[in-house]
Amino acid sequence: MKLHFVTGSLVHGGAERHAITLVNRLSERGHECSLTYVKNDPSQLSRVRGAHAVECLQAGKYLDVNALGRLKNLFSLERPDVIVAANQYALMYATLARPAGVPLAVVYHTTLLLSAKEWLQMLAYRPMFWAADRTIFVCEAQRLHWLKRHLCGRRNQVIYNGVDTEYWKPVRPTDREALRSSLGYSPEDMVVGLSAVLRPEKNPLQLLDAAARLRGQGIPAKLLFIGDGPMRPAIEARARALALSDAVCITGLQQDVRPLLGACDVVALCSTAVETFSLAALEAMALGLPVVHSNVGGAAEMVRPGRNGYLFPVGDTAALTGRLAALADPASRRRMGARAREVVETRFTERAMVDRYEVTLAELATTRSKHANIRKPAGAH
Repeated sequence: MKLHFVTGSLVHGGAERHAITLVNRLSERGHECSLTYVKNDPSQLSRVRGAHAVECLQAGKYLDVNALGRLKNLFSLERPDVIVAANQYALMYATLARPAGVPLAVVYHTTLLLSAKEWLQMLAYRPMFWAADRTIFVCEAQRLHWLKRHLCGRRNQVIYNGVDTEYWKPVRPTDREALRSSLGYSPEDMVVGLSAVLRPEKNPLQLLDAAARLRGQGIPAKLLFIGDGPMRPAIEARARALALSDAVCITGLQQDVRPLLGACDVVALCSTAVETFSLAALEAMALGLPVVHSNVGGAAEMVRPGRNGYLFPVGDTAALTGRLAALADPASRRRMGARAREVVETRFTERAMVDRYEVTLAELATTRSKHANIRKPAGAH
């Protein structure tokens, strides 16, 4: 198949990572995959491998007529079998530029809209979802949320996010011990990790408050923030205010987070609203770590409380503290971590995800081929 993927940018984010993974894996399977991104943020460009072509539209504003014209020319030259848009902004460009008869799928990663501006924009996006041949949601809770709000394509389905279990696998015990030692952690420390861009919606300050409470209970909690972002000054200030500076480490952005996650005992996600089906949570689970996750999006579809981690109500610091305290016992953490790995291996592998996308896109491509054959004049070859 000739597949053309469109993203809003290549900024560090789950939707962009997901699109790049599909481009890479489907290219490996022999499909001709092109990738176009609208705005010039190429932060993840180095991750793209094997694509037939990668283009930036260099959009200088929200709807850039020149950028739209460039995308139309790309589609005209390439003649893709299927166009795949990642989220609503890319969907707008793909919808306005796609040639007649070319199937369009949109992979939607968002659950909640956070501002009045976003809701107003959705009024314009909604008809574009209706016109899409397929809307792909990343979890069942998200699908139900948007169907109730009449946001859907001509056909809709769920394809869960997945991770590469060969790449994301538990760190060897000897490597783990050496890494913890290099970071200054003792065997008794309970290291709670958060791997994310440190933005307000990730709610990192709540984790500091929970750590202070844990330490007040005699649990030697340490926090490892793997990432960076606009919340870093606020995190550092809160750590000082809670006398936690010696217990908090912020690593900055990392090309490979696996070793640092491997030093953790637990991974926590405190997101308030925007987490739909967290890749970061799946990656931690694949590494054999229990996850404590705010009950947002499809968290309940991956985390089984008391078996491979815990859920807690959004914003409830007492509940978060209690869930983390329940994992203070190393033996309990190991059992839950092993089950977390099993869940990923059986339900959320990257291979299974790519298989489902390949089947879905092949169905759409076949639909286009049938339409093309119908339009051929008698005697045409």
